[in-house]
Amino acid sequence: MEPLQRIGKATVDVLEVLLGADEPCWGLEIIKLTGRPSGSVYPLLDRLERAGWVTSSWDDDADRRGPRRRMYLLTPEGAVEARRVVARAHLAPVVRPVPRTAQ
Repeated sequence: MEPLQRIGKATVDVLEVLLGADEPCWGLEIIKLTGRPSGSVYPLLDRLERAGWVTSSWDDDADRRGPRRRMYLLTPEGAVEARRVVARAHLAPVVRPVPRTAQ
């Protein structure tokens, strides 16, 4: 498993959804739960999979209508790292810009 080079708020949001899931999640479900656009979520999922944090597979539910869904699941090692990343993100102080006063 590889460490992630960049861990932004969108990555934390996706990891939180995956950590909170009892079973594999599909991409559109993650998009809806995070409120993030597909252009952010799918590249993140791909990066997480390439790093070994997530595995994916195609849903094989023949009774479900609609297109097949790609299902995502944290690996055991990925879950350990995801918990660490999420915990650190929640402990980090929120930095807000200080408004400038008129001079």
